[in-house]
Formats: sequence, C-alpha cells, structure tokens
Amino acid sequence: MKYAFADRVRYLQSSAVRDILKIVGKGNVISFAGGLPDDDLFPLDGLEDAFSRVFQTGKKSLQYMETEGYRPLREVILERMSKKGITGFTSDEVLVTTGSQQAIDLFSRIMLSPGDVVLTEDPTYLAALQVFKSYEASVVAVDSDDDGMLPDDLERKLKQHNPKCIYVVPTFSNPAGRVWSLERRKQLINLVHKYKVVVFEDDPYGELQFTEDEVYQPLASLDDGTHVMYTSTFSKTAVPALRTGWIVGPYQVIRMMAQAKQANDLHSNSLSQQALYQLCTHYDLDAHINHLIKVYKSRMEVMVQCLEEANLPEVHFVKPKGGMFLWLEVEKSLNMTSLLNDAVDRGVAYVPGEPFYAGTPKTNTLRLNFTHATPEKIQQGMKLFVPMIQEEMEKRLVNVK
Repeated sequence: MKYAFADRVRYLQSSAVRDILKIVGKGNVISFAGGLPDDDLFPLDGLEDAFSRVFQTGKKSLQYMETEGYRPLREVILERMSKKGITGFTSDEVLVTTGSQQAIDLFSRIMLSPGDVVLTEDPTYLAALQVFKSYEASVVAVDSDDDGMLPDDLERKLKQHNPKCIYVVPTFSNPAGRVWSLERRKQLINLVHKYKVVVFEDDPYGELQFTEDEVYQPLASLDDGTHVMYTSTFSKTAVPALRTGWIVGPYQVIRMMAQAKQANDLHSNSLSQQALYQLCTHYDLDAHINHLIKVYKSRMEVMVQCLEEANLPEVHFVKPKGGMFLWLEVEKSLNMTSLLNDAVDRGVAYVPGEPFYAGTPKTNTLRLNFTHATPEKIQQGMKLFVPMIQEEMEKRLVNVK
C-alpha cells in the first residue's frame, strides 16, 4: 500500500550517528562514534536507593503529574544552576523535558514557521539541525573559530536574515569541543539585545570540565533573563536512560512550550523525575561528577597522546578542556565519509564530520568519542585508526607526485 504521509516528512532525516551505531553493533568494532557515557560508571547504588525512596512515598508517586515537571526537582535544578551563575528564575520558569533533545523540539515547534532562519555555529550538533529542518526552517551558518562565533559575521547575518533564533553550544561543543571565550560570549549577548533575537543555549556537557582553574560562564548567566533559553540534561552526569533534561527561560516562552508538551506527551516520566530528586538530595552527585571528570580526562589524554605520538602531518585538533569529543581535521583531500567503511572493516568506528555542518561541509573532518571506551580499548582503536590515515595520506602523496 502507498501511504499518504504529510508533506513535512520530506524534511525528516535519519541520524548519522544512530546509523553508524547500527553498523558497529553488528560486528567486533571499537567504537569512537557514539556520544555515550561509560556504563561501568553509572551510579547504580545511588539510583537503586533513589527509586526505593520514591516507592516508599506511596502510590501517589505512580500518578500523573503537572506538565512542567516534578516541582521539587525543578527547585533542585534552580539550585544547581545558581552555582553556574544562572539566577533570577523561579520554578515556574523551568520545564522538565524528555532529555534536552525534547527541549530543542518543543522550542522549535512554538517558535519556527516554514522559512524562518536559525543561525548556528558551523559545525554544530547534528540532531539540532535535524529538528530545525523538520520544522522547515532555514539554517544559516555563522563563521566561527576556536573561540566561538565571529562577531562581525554574526552581526552581518543578523542584519541580512532577521533570524528567529540563534542556536549555540558554547561550552565543550558537540562535535568540535570548542569553548567560547568570555569576550565572544559577551559580544553575542550584546548583539542579541541590540537585534532582539532569542538565543538557545544548549549545555549538556558543561559540568564535565577538565580544568579547575578556569570558569566558563553560561550565556544565561550574562543575560538579564529575557533573551536566553538555557537547556541541559542529566544524561551525561547521571544516566541517559532516565531521559530527563530541562529548559529555563522567560516565562512566556516556557508557558508556550509547556502547552506544546501537553499535546506531545502530557509530562515526562514521573518516576525518573522523582528518582532524580532523591538522587540529588540523598546522594553526592557532585562527587560522582568529579569522578567522571577524572576518568574521562585520563581517557582523553590517552587518545591525544596516541595522536601526538603518531605525529600525523596535516592533522589538526585542539586538546579538549572538557566534554566527550575530540574533533579532527585531516589533510584536505581525504574524505572521512568515504573512509568510514574501511575503518569499520579494520575494526574501528568514528563519526564523519560532514553531517554536522549547516553550511558547506568539510569532508576531511571527523569526531571521536573518548568517554565510552577504556584506555586499553582507546589504544587498540587508535592503533587501527592511525595507520589508516597514514596510508591514505601516503596514497595521496604518491598520486600527487
């Protein structure tokens, strides 16, 4: 039977990362592809205790709850955000979502009409690009460097496109691992106030910071509470399976997103929300995060060391200061999308950089995840990955001669 799907489905795209994970799952492959935390580091004891405490509260814990989310958890979220300098909000301006991915979707649903422009970094989070395009928005890339968006190009495109919003991941970005400088953050805030544009700040990795002597202020902490929507998640610091994120921002926007959420799923998983509240109040989540930081930093160091010892010419990367990813730009003639099958055949997987671009993609880029594999697996995987790059570069050199 031929099904009459809605016209909008032509804008739906499969996730490149999910497709790669399906391939990886079929064989004995060391995967640097997914943005996965390490299963072995999940706080099982804390979660078991948290769920036990929830069930001890009685049958009421199994009932429906308000769309905005479990209010005690929203209060805890406000407390945790205040440590980052994000203050001045009430629990009515916090919406608990099914992961921060739903926050992106709900915001897009209420803000984007077909043809509206969204400005983004380039490269940027590919699942956000999927969402914006599914709502028939036009995504325009702003020129960026390792310090963030270039203010001159941002202002030029603000004037040219009159965008509906700006989407950014300024702290340990996915995929590039960038950390915006404080100056660039302040310049963006000044520009959005000047041009009356909403900023969507996505911060899933901000708490996974490897350097203790630096402070990375969220854009929301530099704003007056009117122009920045701030979203984050417990997926990277607790466990992904709880699928609990949140978004905070101006009440008018949060209220409209809550109405859209009512039509979507009524509310996010209430047991997960209550368990997270118990985890945050009866378990030392910050100590757990500090342990994650130590482990993930050591794994990042192993991966970086493998690359440095290989001394690959024409391979550029910036050592991550936090987050989960290492972004590589290799010799221009190499196409990392085309080379993926070869890598998988060798027993290692990565994510090609191409799908992360809103503008013209650089096919000589790729993303490596260092949080899910053990140091031993990282070394094994890099011993498979590095020779492939060396061989391909030597082939190009011979062809040039």
